[in-house]
Amino acid sequence: MTQTTTTVKVQLVRSPIGCKESHRATVRGLGLRKLNSTSELQDTPAVRGMINKISYLVKVL
Repeated sequence: MTQTTTTVKVQLVRSPIGCKESHRATVRGLGLRKLNSTSELQDTPAVRGMINKISYLVKVL
């Protein structure tokens, strides 16, 4: 049986400058660097929690 892994695409739409250091670290942990950069990640509870933490900075595509 094959397992299909679902992915989630995240785009950085606001700058993390002036945010908490932990939020900046979360942005880097998701693989986002510059504005409008996108990252495709596996849809896991850990990744969903990271996205939820910085929901005001990113857009889920």
